[in-house]
Amino acid sequence: MTGCLGLASSLLPLPPLYLTQALGPQVAACPQQRLHRQEGPAPSPPWVTGRMGDMANSSIEFHPKPQQQREGPHAGGFGCTLAELRSLMELRGAEALQKVQEAYGDVSGLCRRLKTSPTEGLADNANDLEKRRQIYGQNFIPPKQPKTFLQLVWEALQDVTLIILEVAAIVSLGLSFYAPPGEESEACGNVSAGAEDEGEAEAGWIEGAAILLSVTCVVLVTAFNDWSKERQFRGLQSRIEQEQRFSVIRDGQLLQVPVAALVVGDIAQVKYGDLLPADGVLIQGNDLKVDESSLTGESDHVRKAADRDPMLLSGTHVMEGSGRMVVTAVGVNSQTGIIFTLLGAGGEEEEKKDKKAKKQDGAVAMEMQPLKSAEGGEMEDREKKKGSVPKKEKSVLQGKLTKLAVQIGKAGLVMSAITVIILVLYFVIETFVVDGRVWLAECTPVYVQYFVKFFIIGVTVLVVAVPEGLPLAVTISLAYSVKKMMRDNNLVRHLDACETMGNATAICSDKTGTLTTNRMTVVQSYLGDTHHKEVPAPSTLSPKILDLLVHAISINSAYTTKILPPEKEGALPRQVGNKTECALLGFVLDLKRDFQPVREQIPEEKLYKVYTFNSVRKSMSTVIRMPDGGFRLFSKGASEILLKKCTNTLNGDGELRGFRPRDRDDMVKKIIEPMACDGLRTICIAYRDFPATQEPDWDNESEVVGDLTCIAVVGIEDPVRPEVPEAIRKCQRAGITVRMVTGDNINTARAIAAKCGIIHPGEDFLCLEGKEFNRRIRNEKGEIEQERLDKVWPKLRVLARSSPTDKHTLVKGIIDSSTGEQRQVVAVTGDGTNDGPALKKADVGFAMGIAGTDVAKEASDIILTDDNFTSIVKAVMWGRNVYDSISKFLQFQLTVNVVAVIVAFTGACITQDSPLKAVQMLWVNLIMDTFASLALATEPPTESLLLRKPYGRDKPLISRTMMKNILGHAVYQLTVIFTLLFVGELFFDIDSGRNAPLHSPPSEHYTIIFNTFVMMQLFNEINARKIHGERNVFHGIFSNPIFCTIVLGTFAIQIVIVQFGGKPFSCSPLSTEQWLWCLFVGVGELVWGQVIATIPTSQLKCLKEAGHGPGKDEMTDEELAEGEEEIDHAERELRRGQILWFRGLNRIQTQMEVVSTFKRSASFQGAVRRRSSVLSQLHDVTNLSTPTHVILSAANPTSAAGNPGGESIP
Repeated sequence: MTGCLGLASSLLPLPPLYLTQALGPQVAACPQQRLHRQEGPAPSPPWVTGRMGDMANSSIEFHPKPQQQREGPHAGGFGCTLAELRSLMELRGAEALQKVQEAYGDVSGLCRRLKTSPTEGLADNANDLEKRRQIYGQNFIPPKQPKTFLQLVWEALQDVTLIILEVAAIVSLGLSFYAPPGEESEACGNVSAGAEDEGEAEAGWIEGAAILLSVTCVVLVTAFNDWSKERQFRGLQSRIEQEQRFSVIRDGQLLQVPVAALVVGDIAQVKYGDLLPADGVLIQGNDLKVDESSLTGESDHVRKAADRDPMLLSGTHVMEGSGRMVVTAVGVNSQTGIIFTLLGAGGEEEEKKDKKAKKQDGAVAMEMQPLKSAEGGEMEDREKKKGSVPKKEKSVLQGKLTKLAVQIGKAGLVMSAITVIILVLYFVIETFVVDGRVWLAECTPVYVQYFVKFFIIGVTVLVVAVPEGLPLAVTISLAYSVKKMMRDNNLVRHLDACETMGNATAICSDKTGTLTTNRMTVVQSYLGDTHHKEVPAPSTLSPKILDLLVHAISINSAYTTKILPPEKEGALPRQVGNKTECALLGFVLDLKRDFQPVREQIPEEKLYKVYTFNSVRKSMSTVIRMPDGGFRLFSKGASEILLKKCTNTLNGDGELRGFRPRDRDDMVKKIIEPMACDGLRTICIAYRDFPATQEPDWDNESEVVGDLTCIAVVGIEDPVRPEVPEAIRKCQRAGITVRMVTGDNINTARAIAAKCGIIHPGEDFLCLEGKEFNRRIRNEKGEIEQERLDKVWPKLRVLARSSPTDKHTLVKGIIDSSTGEQRQVVAVTGDGTNDGPALKKADVGFAMGIAGTDVAKEASDIILTDDNFTSIVKAVMWGRNVYDSISKFLQFQLTVNVVAVIVAFTGACITQDSPLKAVQMLWVNLIMDTFASLALATEPPTESLLLRKPYGRDKPLISRTMMKNILGHAVYQLTVIFTLLFVGELFFDIDSGRNAPLHSPPSEHYTIIFNTFVMMQLFNEINARKIHGERNVFHGIFSNPIFCTIVLGTFAIQIVIVQFGGKPFSCSPLSTEQWLWCLFVGVGELVWGQVIATIPTSQLKCLKEAGHGPGKDEMTDEELAEGEEEIDHAERELRRGQILWFRGLNRIQTQMEVVSTFKRSASFQGAVRRRSSVLSQLHDVTNLSTPTHVILSAANPTSAAGNPGGESIP
């Protein structure tokens, strides 16, 4: 056996599949070992299912899934077992090819065994599809179990302030049951005075019980909130899963089926921008390149071809080209599924690991990690090579809230500590110094009871001071907005994007499909030396030109692009696939010809070579073999690029004539520029013949695609969406600059920008092409200089002929710029794979839900389900509303905070007892935290939100107007309460409640103070609805039913508490007259609000703003320059101070829920890019003794599967 293991360890650096092959016979020869693996479709990692299971006396058993039948030698009449297919999918490159040839002859052989046709696909037969699911599994990875309600309750109980209260309440309860012997009670001071009634003295337990009860309430409310949030996100997830579709061929028809409906044996069409939802073997491919970094960590794109490396893996991105594959593994048996299963199997360890991580980092560090992992892309990998990974910054609001919450928390902590110290000192001095008493042993419990009471008062001051409702308000506001934004066609992937959007100062938008309808049609053409302003009649064209044109368009476009008959009568024909190609195919139909017969004559597998379109080439070329043995190349692309490669053109009779540079300049001036000025996109179509004598070197693309003959130049119109100009006007009025970044030529772009209203005649603006843009922003060495960029971007409105890098440069430049009064917050829209880097760099990335590729969606924060620019304006409105909702809540809460803390503090110092009792404080806390956050965070947005300028990054959370309101109302409330506290008994002619002994019955005096306090909060909640100093605080109050319900509900509960609360709530019933006075003082709040509104804020220079974001001065230039992760000042404080209540931030859980939702969605988006959890998993895994994991940690090349950075694992 040692021999076996020795050999194993010497081979460890090899990939697992070599290990299994190498170790197979050896391990088999070790008689001590017994193989415990059951035959069957076990969802175990491929590198475990091998013969490695035998090592190290393992007794791991892998059980088959119950739904899948045990396989016979050939499952269900198919020629391949699940195990065979799984082991096939582990291979790569030449080995994989060799295995396919040995086992099946070729890919067609594999298709025959799987009973599918490479061209027609599966029959759309429900029984057959179900049978395949039974045998090979479904394309679905079961999500992790949601937390139960009890788990959420347990989590809510972890809140530190609640724990302190529970402890205090339990101590208080225990002591209240201990009665000191009666006769010595005199010696202990005036402890029991006033408790003549025996029943009253025994009621000491009530306060402790009441505190426990209110803690229970708070915990249940929090847990319920979390539970409903979890449910919302599950709903969101299932919606995303249903929307994810993939193209497959069934019965010869190209269908879009939900990803979950894919089965083994399906023939799937893959194209540029797809995220592969299952494993498969390539049948036929054109210039296919795949980004496998999500599985291997290698950032270079892998070239795939049926005769080189035909293996396509789930979770990888198609970066170029197109092709067809036969699906060989789905769900838990696919490469992504295997890794997910590994994670699932270690679910419990992961939970433990999560907890550990939380303890170590203080929850804040956890916050952004998952966000990071839900995104990926080539750019990131390139950056990684440079050594630093670009991190998404904390959202603007989060940074400000973190900082503010920490400051308030500290202040509360100090106040509560001082309160306790003063109370204890006061008591000790009065009892032992002034009264000269001696501490007697039998009096100890009585004194301790006093100290516990003081401690409880201190804790309640802390509870009221700490704004634990802030995270709740943020969460409710965001969750509510996200739900409503779904109706406005915004699918929010990352919660914080919603609020960041409210601060947006710039939007860089694509043209095609966002500002335009993306329904393209050819409206002008240049054929045979004639410029046609409309589609020409076929009879006017030379048959040779017509024939060449039809072939060039039909063959040199993706065969997945089609024009189908309209769904309803009178509707337009349906365009399927690439819209530019659809326009060209529509042109063929307008010329009364058909593209389908041409494609049938030359099917896709007969295409000799395809150079697919990508953002660098800006053209697409296809080579076919001619009957005489020669070759013909058809090419189409951006006219100014392709015309430079043309040396001939066709005249009116279809004969060749020379095409010199002078002719080209002529054509640009007379044909292309006029078309572009009409807002048309110009496409050139050309061809070239190669003789049969010598085959060219197809890899030398620049040589092959040159010396072309121009057949035609067409002008394609993509009309501006009718609603876009109005939407852009709204943006501009709201202080947001809209810029258009497009790949089109500058004249087309300028014409469309003018139609949209992005540029207005007579304004000072710049329209640049990518080349000119780069020339202006780079120095002699070719490096980008921020100073140069700062001269360009403020006036730039249109960037044409831009590459993805230009877009990324522009976005990064605007974000990093510090020229204006405030830093810019940039939103970007994109649909192509090449937009990924810019989408990720932007503060908010919008991907197109219809036209967008999976890669773009993956990198984005919000998906526009209708691809429409107006939805972005809605997102701005919702974002601003979130920001305002939180400001409203802050304005309300801080008033209560200031008043409650000062009252409890001074009251305690002067009368040794807080006028507001612990239980009453908790009730106030409940009103102002939970209920107010619900009421104020669900205010619907109004159009008026778009009439003000954006706040920007540096605007403080609490403006001077808000500070004026907070302090103004605090002054009113404090005046009222202190008046009541010190002279209230004379005014109402009742007994004074001051200096009451322990356990004395509740006094009317203190009940009136409590009631007045709550009434003032209720009316101030109505004031808090406006934060910009508006007069009419009732405006639109009935459009928010939640608000009305909560205010009335709180009022009703308050009546019950005061009249029937009795001892637990320290309340004594009030008369009608007393109630009316309380109400009168409460309504005074509204009047006082009007008084405050008349004071001009500008006069109050002494008022400070609060809640600034992390300032620039807190970040060194190097940090900014290197684009490192910017850790907020507050976050550093947190790590230092470990302010524990902060760990309960619901916000973090919310972020994680959203992210994990997307990680679990049916397309397994970002499948393995959960860097954090996979790595923590692998770290955990290495410590376990089971050989499953031994191999995992050993086989580094494939451990990278869960480790996109390819970091080495200890």
